[in-house]
Amino acid sequence: MPMSGRMRLLTPWARWGRPLAAAVAGGVIAWFAFVANREVPVLDWFDLAIHEVGHLLATPLSPLAMFLAGSVAQIAFPLAMAAYFGFRRREAAAASFCLAWAGTSAWDVSVYAGDAITQSLPLVGGGEHDWAYILGPNGFDALEMTKSVAGFIEFSGAVMAILGIGIALWEAAAALARPARGHALLLRARASPDEAGDPWEAAASLPFRHAGDRPPGAVDQRPWTPGDGDRAVPRAQTQWADARGRGAGGGRREAG
Repeated sequence: MPMSGRMRLLTPWARWGRPLAAAVAGGVIAWFAFVANREVPVLDWFDLAIHEVGHLLATPLSPLAMFLAGSVAQIAFPLAMAAYFGFRRREAAAASFCLAWAGTSAWDVSVYAGDAITQSLPLVGGGEHDWAYILGPNGFDALEMTKSVAGFIEFSGAVMAILGIGIALWEAAAALARPARGHALLLRARASPDEAGDPWEAAASLPFRHAGDRPPGAVDQRPWTPGDGDRAVPRAQTQWADARGRGAGGGRREAG
């Protein structure tokens, strides 16, 4: 039976390969952040771009909100992607990796927050240190809590990274433990309009009439057209014609 545009073969890669790859990738980026204590290659530059966009979007707001927006956006963006893939697309592999990514991004923010007092980190483009303002006298005036704030952000990031890796591993293990039914598993794909095929052609192939036996008195509701030919004359019209002929014949017998 050919598979339509709404169905595709659920291969081992789609069943457990993708979640396992997401777990490995999440573990690698988590190792860079929480074990090696260094920026995650490639992702660090992407985080920086999101950070700066957050500042830009919050420019019309208060200075405190503007300084906070960079770090908030840096964590919120991968969290939003995890929610999109997890709840909207139902793709656990992508959602789990984005959750681990959010954890490493939170680690990056914790390093920045912990530098509020010493301000030894180089700033891209110069300017004022975000967390020195946030925790300083113009912000929350809580520089003495710098270490606690940074530690809480780092802990939250570690929880997100572990949770993301755990979800991916659980999904892969569940897929491996789940027996395949038959020779293939079919997955409903979110087909694009190009993949879905011609809807008119699909509608034309639908069985409009029941081909089996009908109960007594049942009639076909689909009207007959001349283009249908003799074989397409509905039973309702043939029943009407038979009844008309019997009525006419009965009338002649009464007259005789």
